[in-house]
Amino acid sequence: MELQALLKQIDATKSWIGKKRPLAPKEVKELDAYFRIGTTYTSNALEGNTLTLTETKILLEDGLTAGGKPLRDSYEALGHASAYDFMLKTARSVPFTFSEDIVLTLHKLLSQKIDEKTAGVYRDVQVLITGTDYIPPPANEVPELMKKLVEDIKEKLDSIHTVSLAAYAHQRLVDIHPFEDGNGRTARLLMNLILVNKGYQIVSIPPVLRHEYIHALTKGRRSGSKAGGALAKFIAECEIEAQKDFCRMFQIKPPKNEDPAR
Repeated sequence: MELQALLKQIDATKSWIGKKRPLAPKEVKELDAYFRIGTTYTSNALEGNTLTLTETKILLEDGLTAGGKPLRDSYEALGHASAYDFMLKTARSVPFTFSEDIVLTLHKLLSQKIDEKTAGVYRDVQVLITGTDYIPPPANEVPELMKKLVEDIKEKLDSIHTVSLAAYAHQRLVDIHPFEDGNGRTARLLMNLILVNKGYQIVSIPPVLRHEYIHALTKGRRSGSKAGGALAKFIAECEIEAQKDFCRMFQIKPPKNEDPAR
Protein backbone atom coordinates (compact mmCIF):
# COMPACT_ATOMS: atom_id res chain seq x y z
CA MET A 1 0.00 0.00 0.00
CA GLU A 2 1.29 3.48 -0.86
CA LEU A 3 2.13 6.01 1.84
CA GLN A 4 -0.86 8.28 1.21
CA ALA A 5 -3.27 5.35 1.48
CA LEU A 6 -1.61 4.29 4.75
CA LEU A 7 -1.90 7.82 6.15
CA LYS A 8 -5.57 7.97 5.17
CA GLN A 9 -6.18 4.68 6.96
CA ILE A 10 -4.31 5.91 10.04
CA ASP A 11 -6.35 9.11 10.23
CA ALA A 12 -9.65 7.26 9.82
CA THR A 13 -8.76 4.92 12.68
CA LYS A 14 -7.50 7.85 14.79
CA SER A 15 -10.84 9.58 14.28
CA TRP A 16 -12.76 6.48 15.40
CA ILE A 17 -10.51 5.99 18.44
CA GLY A 18 -11.09 9.64 19.32
CA LYS A 19 -14.79 8.96 19.71
CA LYS A 20 -13.99 6.57 22.55
CA ARG A 21 -11.84 9.08 24.43
CA PRO A 22 -11.04 10.42 26.92
CA LEU A 23 -9.77 7.36 28.71
CA ALA A 24 -10.18 7.13 32.47
CA PRO A 25 -7.12 8.32 34.43
CA LYS A 26 -6.38 4.74 35.52
CA GLU A 27 -6.54 3.58 31.91
CA VAL A 28 -4.10 6.29 30.83
CA LYS A 29 -1.74 5.25 33.62
CA GLU A 30 -1.94 1.60 32.57
CA LEU A 31 -1.34 2.49 28.91
CA ASP A 32 1.66 4.66 29.74
CA ALA A 33 3.20 1.89 31.85
CA TYR A 34 2.56 -0.66 29.09
CA PHE A 35 4.44 1.37 26.49
CA ARG A 36 7.12 2.44 28.97
CA ILE A 37 8.15 -1.18 29.31
CA GLY A 38 7.48 -2.16 25.70
CA THR A 39 9.34 0.69 24.01
CA THR A 40 12.23 0.43 26.45
CA TYR A 41 12.62 -3.24 25.63
CA THR A 42 12.25 -2.94 21.85
CA SER A 43 14.35 0.21 21.39
CA ASN A 44 17.24 -1.22 23.40
CA ALA A 45 16.93 -4.67 21.81
CA LEU A 46 17.30 -3.09 18.36
CA GLU A 47 20.73 -1.88 19.53
CA GLY A 48 21.84 -5.24 20.93
CA ASN A 49 20.68 -4.99 24.54
CA THR A 50 20.21 -8.55 25.88
CA LEU A 51 17.43 -7.94 28.41
CA THR A 52 14.20 -9.78 27.60
CA LEU A 53 10.80 -8.12 27.84
CA THR A 54 10.18 -9.88 31.15
CA GLU A 55 13.58 -8.84 32.54
CA THR A 56 12.92 -5.26 31.47
CA LYS A 57 9.54 -5.30 33.19
CA ILE A 58 10.99 -6.67 36.46
CA LEU A 59 13.79 -4.10 36.40
CA LEU A 60 11.50 -1.12 35.81
CA GLU A 61 8.72 -2.23 38.14
CA ASP A 62 10.65 -3.94 40.94
CA GLY A 63 14.19 -2.61 40.57
CA LEU A 64 15.66 -6.10 40.21
CA THR A 65 18.50 -6.63 37.74
CA ALA A 66 18.75 -9.77 35.64
CA GLY A 67 21.29 -12.30 36.85
CA GLY A 68 24.14 -13.00 34.46
CA LYS A 69 23.37 -10.00 32.23
CA PRO A 70 25.74 -7.03 31.75
CA LEU A 71 25.06 -4.18 34.17
CA ARG A 72 25.18 -1.80 31.21
CA ASP A 73 22.03 -3.42 29.83
CA SER A 74 20.17 -2.51 33.02
CA TYR A 75 21.54 1.05 32.95
CA GLU A 76 20.34 1.40 29.35
CA ALA A 77 16.86 0.26 30.33
CA LEU A 78 16.65 2.60 33.32
CA GLY A 79 17.92 5.50 31.23
CA HIS A 80 15.43 4.83 28.45
CA ALA A 81 12.56 4.67 30.93
CA SER A 82 13.55 8.09 32.34
CA ALA A 83 13.76 9.55 28.84
CA TYR A 84 10.38 8.00 27.99
CA ASP A 85 8.79 9.70 31.01
CA PHE A 86 10.23 13.04 29.90
CA MET A 87 9.06 12.43 26.34
CA LEU A 88 5.47 11.84 27.45
CA LYS A 89 5.41 14.83 29.79
CA THR A 90 6.84 17.11 27.12
CA ALA A 91 4.56 15.83 24.34
CA ARG A 92 1.48 16.51 26.49
CA SER A 93 2.59 19.93 27.73
CA VAL A 94 0.34 22.88 26.95
CA PRO A 95 1.41 24.99 25.24
CA PHE A 96 3.86 22.76 23.39
CA THR A 97 7.00 24.40 22.03
CA PHE A 98 9.60 22.24 20.33
CA SER A 99 13.21 23.15 21.01
CA GLU A 100 16.77 21.89 20.73
CA ASP A 101 16.90 21.51 24.51
CA ILE A 102 14.25 18.79 24.25
CA VAL A 103 16.52 16.66 22.05
CA LEU A 104 19.50 17.25 24.32
CA THR A 105 17.48 16.34 27.42
CA LEU A 106 16.19 13.14 25.81
CA HIS A 107 19.76 12.05 25.15
CA LYS A 108 20.99 13.15 28.57
CA LEU A 109 18.36 11.12 30.42
CA LEU A 110 18.91 8.20 28.08
CA SER A 111 22.70 8.11 28.49
CA GLN A 112 23.64 9.61 31.85
CA LYS A 113 23.87 6.22 33.58
CA ILE A 114 26.24 5.00 30.85
CA ASP A 115 28.51 7.99 30.25
CA GLU A 116 27.71 11.14 32.18
CA LYS A 117 30.34 13.20 30.33
CA THR A 118 28.82 12.70 26.88
CA ALA A 119 25.16 12.55 27.95
CA GLY A 120 23.24 15.40 26.33
CA VAL A 121 26.39 16.72 24.63
CA TYR A 122 27.02 16.82 20.90
CA ARG A 123 29.99 14.76 19.77
CA ASP A 124 33.39 16.37 19.18
CA VAL A 125 34.83 13.44 17.23
CA GLN A 126 34.14 11.76 13.91
CA VAL A 127 31.96 8.66 14.25
CA LEU A 128 31.37 5.72 11.95
CA ILE A 129 28.24 3.61 11.54
CA THR A 130 29.07 -0.09 11.41
CA GLY A 131 27.53 -2.10 8.60
CA THR A 132 27.21 0.84 6.21
CA ASP A 133 29.38 2.94 3.97
CA TYR A 134 27.61 6.12 5.11
CA ILE A 135 29.89 8.64 6.83
CA PRO A 136 28.13 11.06 9.22
CA PRO A 137 29.02 14.76 8.91
CA PRO A 138 32.10 16.16 10.70
CA ALA A 139 31.67 17.02 14.37
CA ASN A 140 32.10 20.75 13.77
CA GLU A 141 29.01 20.73 11.51
CA VAL A 142 26.73 19.03 14.03
CA PRO A 143 25.55 22.10 16.04
CA GLU A 144 24.43 23.97 12.92
CA LEU A 145 22.81 20.86 11.40
CA MET A 146 20.86 20.24 14.61
CA LYS A 147 19.68 23.84 14.77
CA LYS A 148 18.46 23.46 11.18
CA LEU A 149 16.69 20.20 12.01
CA VAL A 150 14.90 21.79 14.97
CA GLU A 151 13.78 24.70 12.79
CA ASP A 152 12.59 22.28 10.11
CA ILE A 153 10.50 20.35 12.64
CA LYS A 154 8.98 23.52 14.09
CA GLU A 155 8.16 24.80 10.61
CA LYS A 156 6.56 21.52 9.50
CA LEU A 157 4.63 20.67 12.69
CA ASP A 158 1.36 21.86 11.16
CA SER A 159 2.16 21.67 7.45
CA ILE A 160 2.85 17.98 6.74
CA HIS A 161 1.31 14.79 8.08
CA THR A 162 2.47 13.98 11.59
CA VAL A 163 3.59 10.45 10.73
CA SER A 164 5.70 11.77 7.84
CA LEU A 165 7.19 14.45 10.07
CA ALA A 166 7.99 11.94 12.82
CA ALA A 167 9.76 9.73 10.28
CA TYR A 168 11.63 12.72 8.82
CA ALA A 169 12.83 13.83 12.28
CA HIS A 170 13.96 10.27 13.02
CA GLN A 171 15.79 9.93 9.70
CA ARG A 172 17.55 13.28 9.93
CA LEU A 173 18.72 12.80 13.51
CA VAL A 174 20.18 9.40 12.70
CA ASP A 175 21.85 10.78 9.57
CA ILE A 176 23.38 13.72 11.46
CA HIS A 177 24.39 11.29 14.23
CA PRO A 178 24.91 14.17 16.69
CA PHE A 179 25.95 12.05 19.67
CA GLU A 180 28.76 9.58 20.20
CA ASP A 181 26.24 6.89 21.14
CA GLY A 182 22.48 6.54 21.59
CA ASN A 183 21.44 8.20 18.33
CA GLY A 184 18.94 5.51 17.34
CA ARG A 185 17.26 5.49 20.74
CA THR A 186 17.10 9.28 20.80
CA ALA A 187 15.64 9.34 17.28
CA ARG A 188 12.89 6.89 18.23
CA LEU A 189 12.01 8.92 21.32
CA LEU A 190 11.90 12.10 19.23
CA MET A 191 9.68 10.33 16.69
CA ASN A 192 7.25 9.28 19.42
CA LEU A 193 7.24 12.73 21.01
CA ILE A 194 5.96 14.15 17.71
CA LEU A 195 3.36 11.37 17.34
CA VAL A 196 2.03 11.64 20.90
CA ASN A 197 1.83 15.43 20.74
CA LYS A 198 -0.62 15.16 17.82
CA GLY A 199 -2.68 12.34 19.32
CA TYR A 200 -1.22 9.37 17.47
CA GLN A 201 -0.16 6.07 19.03
CA ILE A 202 3.36 5.35 20.26
CA VAL A 203 5.33 3.35 17.71
CA SER A 204 7.34 0.46 19.10
CA ILE A 205 9.54 -1.29 16.53
CA PRO A 206 9.89 -5.00 17.38
CA PRO A 207 13.36 -6.53 17.05
CA VAL A 208 11.99 -9.05 14.54
CA LEU A 209 11.59 -6.13 12.10
CA ARG A 210 15.14 -4.87 12.60
CA HIS A 211 16.22 -5.80 9.06
CA GLU A 212 13.24 -4.01 7.48
CA TYR A 213 13.82 -1.02 9.75
CA ILE A 214 17.51 -0.69 8.86
CA HIS A 215 16.67 -1.15 5.18
CA ALA A 216 14.12 1.68 5.35
CA LEU A 217 16.65 3.95 7.07
CA THR A 218 19.29 3.17 4.46
CA LYS A 219 16.90 3.71 1.58
CA GLY A 220 15.65 6.95 3.16
CA ARG A 221 19.21 8.20 3.49
CA ARG A 222 19.82 7.61 -0.21
CA SER A 223 16.69 9.61 -1.08
CA GLY A 224 17.87 12.60 0.92
CA SER A 225 15.89 12.06 4.16
CA LYS A 226 12.65 13.20 2.53
CA ALA A 227 9.49 13.30 4.66
CA GLY A 228 7.73 10.94 2.27
CA GLY A 229 10.55 8.43 2.01
CA ALA A 230 10.95 4.75 2.81
CA LEU A 231 11.09 5.26 6.58
CA ALA A 232 7.78 7.15 6.52
CA LYS A 233 6.07 4.15 4.94
CA PHE A 234 7.65 1.79 7.47
CA ILE A 235 6.62 4.00 10.41
CA ALA A 236 3.11 4.35 8.99
CA GLU A 237 2.79 0.56 8.92
CA CYS A 238 4.01 0.41 12.53
CA GLU A 239 1.50 3.10 13.52
CA ILE A 240 -1.32 1.04 12.05
CA GLU A 241 -0.23 -1.93 14.14
CA ALA A 242 -0.08 0.30 17.24
CA GLN A 243 -3.63 1.48 16.55
CA LYS A 244 -4.81 -2.12 16.23
CA ASP A 245 -3.08 -2.93 19.52
CA PHE A 246 -4.83 0.02 21.20
CA CYS A 247 -8.23 -1.09 19.89
CA ARG A 248 -7.57 -4.63 21.09
CA MET A 249 -6.56 -3.52 24.59
CA PHE A 250 -9.63 -1.33 25.05
CA GLN A 251 -12.00 -3.60 23.11
CA ILE A 252 -12.82 -0.96 20.53
CA LYS A 253 -14.61 -2.56 17.59
CA PRO A 254 -15.69 -0.17 14.83
CA PRO A 255 -18.65 -1.29 12.72
CA LYS A 256 -17.44 -3.28 9.73
CA ASN A 257 -18.54 -0.64 7.26
CA GLU A 258 -16.55 1.99 9.18
CA ASP A 259 -13.53 -0.06 10.08
CA PRO A 260 -10.53 1.50 8.28
CA ALA A 261 -8.18 -1.17 9.62
CA ARG A 262 -9.94 -4.14 8.02
